[in-house]
Amino acid sequence: MFFAGIDIGSTMTKVAIMNDGLVASVIGPTGPEHRRLAHKVMESALAQAHIPVEEITYVIATGYGRVNVQFADRQVTEISCHAKGVSSLFRSARTVIDIGGQDCKAIRLLPNGRVKEFVMNDKCAAGTGRFLEVVAQKLGLKLEELGELSLQASAPVKISSTCTVFAEQEIISHLADGASIGAIVAGIHQAIAERIGNMVNRIRIERDVVITGGGAKNIGLVKALEARLGCPVQVPPEPLLTGCIGAALLGKEYTLQAQQRGQNLPIKERKLVS
Repeated sequence: MFFAGIDIGSTMTKVAIMNDGLVASVIGPTGPEHRRLAHKVMESALAQAHIPVEEITYVIATGYGRVNVQFADRQVTEISCHAKGVSSLFRSARTVIDIGGQDCKAIRLLPNGRVKEFVMNDKCAAGTGRFLEVVAQKLGLKLEELGELSLQASAPVKISSTCTVFAEQEIISHLADGASIGAIVAGIHQAIAERIGNMVNRIRIERDVVITGGGAKNIGLVKALEARLGCPVQVPPEPLLTGCIGAALLGKEYTLQAQQRGQNLPIKERKLVS
């Protein structure tokens, strides 16, 4: 049996097809037409897996745009899906920090991988991928350049505000004072790590810690978080996929539980419209 998870985030859309392991995965930017995009990425994943859509046993949608996945059999929150995905990759994980495009969340896990408690920052761009995008644009850099550049700085500058507007003003001021770009980026990473660290402390951090989302691809931010949290953190091979992997695994779990009860789960018609 094949199971699919599709995660429509605020900036990136991800899909995973699984059976005993990961069969196919696709990552692409989230556009304005969520429904059309969901069909498109699913078609790409099916082509990669070399299977027709009719062979998908169960589909779970998660993320910001999950209600727009018409062919999904169930919608599940990203909290549950990230917890399931991370625990499948890191059995010892007890804290998950997901740094997305528009929000940041911290999740405490039970030993069985279930959610114990969580906290989210979804009111402000500070501490998210969008904040880093604004910084990169202001400095004339590509987003993927920030991490390595910040590691070259000998002494980060102090960024006192993680409000996007005020941080921009601080960046301009530091540039005028002759600060290096690397030192400014390192200071930004420290400011974000401080904000995320304060949020994580609300649920009492517990090792092992795993970082997911686009922010996990920024080595400078990862190092700043390790310094702030006082412990090493782990990063999945592809940190953008944990949500959709977890969604697919939950679909498999629901299906097997129903079979054990002698029941059939209701499923949607498997029809994709480009």
